[in-house]
Formats: sequence, C-alpha cells, structure tokens
Amino acid sequence: MTDLLTVRDLHTTFHTRAGDVPAVNGVSFTMREGETLGIVGESGSGKSVTALSIMRLLPTPPAEITGQEVLFAGQDLLEMSQDQLRALRGNKMAMIFQDPMTSLNPVFKVGFQIAESVRMHMNLGPRDSWNRAVEMLDKVGIPNAARRANDYPHEFSGGMRQRVMIAIALSCNPSLLIADEPTTALDVTIQAQILELMRALSKEFQTAVMLITHDLGVIAGMAQQVLVMYAGRLVEATDTRTLFAKPAHPYTQALLHSIPRMDDAQNERLQPITGQPPDLLKMPVGCSFAPRCPKAQARCQRETPPLVEVGAGQRAACFFPY
Repeated sequence: MTDLLTVRDLHTTFHTRAGDVPAVNGVSFTMREGETLGIVGESGSGKSVTALSIMRLLPTPPAEITGQEVLFAGQDLLEMSQDQLRALRGNKMAMIFQDPMTSLNPVFKVGFQIAESVRMHMNLGPRDSWNRAVEMLDKVGIPNAARRANDYPHEFSGGMRQRVMIAIALSCNPSLLIADEPTTALDVTIQAQILELMRALSKEFQTAVMLITHDLGVIAGMAQQVLVMYAGRLVEATDTRTLFAKPAHPYTQALLHSIPRMDDAQNERLQPITGQPPDLLKMPVGCSFAPRCPKAQARCQRETPPLVEVGAGQRAACFFPY
C-alpha cells in the first residue's frame, strides 16, 4: 500500500483573550491507502482539532494552523487555496461529524443533501445525482430508499441519520474518510451496526478511514494502526495488536486499565486515571502527563520526552516506557 496522507509537525494554536491555546502540538503520522487509523484519548486531547486542521475547516483566526507539510495524495494541504480545498472536501476527502442532527440541514430533504454533493463534485445532472443519492441510501441500509430520500432529517432516528451522514460522505467515493466519534450518541446495538457498515463500505470503496474515538473497544475492532493523544501531543503510535498486548506509554496503560474486560477472571476493580488533564493555557514544564503518572521521576518534571522508537513499529513519548 502507498502512503495517502503524511502529516509532519502539525501545530494548531487558538489565539484567545486569555492567551494562546496549543490544541495540537507537533503531531506527525502517516496513513496508507485503504488503512483504518484510530486516534484515541480523553476529551480535550486534540483528536478532533487534528482532523479539522487537516481538512482546514477551522476558522482562522482564532485558529492558526502551521506545520512542515500535510501531504494528501502528494498535494500539500497547507499550501492550497480555499477554492482548491473545496474541490477536495466531499470529493477526495470526506468527514462524518459527531452529531448528525446538527450536521444535516433540517429544511432540506436528505436525498437533496446527498445529491447536492454528487452534483457539485461528480458533474452529474439532477436526475443522475438523485439516482446516486437513492443508491447510496440503499447501500447504507435504509429501507425503501427511493421513498425515504424525500423525507427530512427529523423523520429519521439517530442511527438512520448517521447512516445518511455516511451516505453523504461516501457518495463521491473519497480516498479518505474522517469519522469523528461517529457512534457517540447511539446505543450499543446501533453502534455495532454503524461500525460494521463503515467497515464493509470502506472495503468496498477502498477508502482509508481515520477513526476518532475515546472507545478503545471500537479501536480494537476497527483499526490497524493507533495514535494515542494527550494534551495536544502524540504519546504513542503503533499497530493495534501491539497497543493492546504491550502498551509502552503510562497513559496508554492507564487508559487500558480504566476499561472493563470480559476476560478478567479475577474481577479486579477498575483503575481510574487520577487527576485531570492539564490546562492548555498553563501547560506544565516537562512531560504533560507527569502530574498524573505513577512512574514520573525528576527528569519528567524538567524535560519534554520526544516521540521515539521503543520497539518494532512502536513509538512512545516517554523516558521510562513499559
């Protein structure tokens, strides 16, 4: 597989009256064609801002997006004009947002909202674009797609609205799909259906998926590679099997210890992560996880650990991994 997306030293800073907020701080990674990459971390760790920065969807100001390069299919997104970006978004790059009810326009029929994207990017006429919209609704498992295309978003359940969002995102066969917490507001049964649908459609369309979530169970079932973020930085990057078998960073270990396991025969108590994530306006000196880390030593209070190789295909930003 060839590289599809290469991010090098991405920084996103929000300039506010209270001060500068470094929401994304030096993030670097690579995605390959057809791959599913998971990004995990607590709320506020910078997962969604990373995705929005790559898509260049943040208002500037207050946001300032900088970096060495963000290469998508060989093109540097940081150097593109807004017109060039609009030609890519919804076409070669698509995004599923957290809340489908606020992402869908309540005054337009869902079929129109899918057809609009198709018309804009695939240069199809009204009839062909509408047929494509009905076809996509059928692909994402909405019964009576031809009739339901004439319905409005409020006439769909939460799970069905999320299916509509997936239909919009995949209607132009994008190379990259960014799914930002696509199952947060759904119950467990519907969540499983949506994830299975995304997996099947990704395979059918050969679409690379960037899956943003705080649910490590979702990552275990969906992703091949995983990035762990904390306070705007990458603290670990590895393949999914290694992450669950031998996590290197204390934060990753703490995340895994804080979730219940079905194979836990001893019924051990869950271990919460003590403390709170740092205030990005008042970042501590040294490692940002040090105030909450049981392994922290004097060096951690003074120096910021770089993201380095700690094993085969495994990188961690820690002076004392494992």
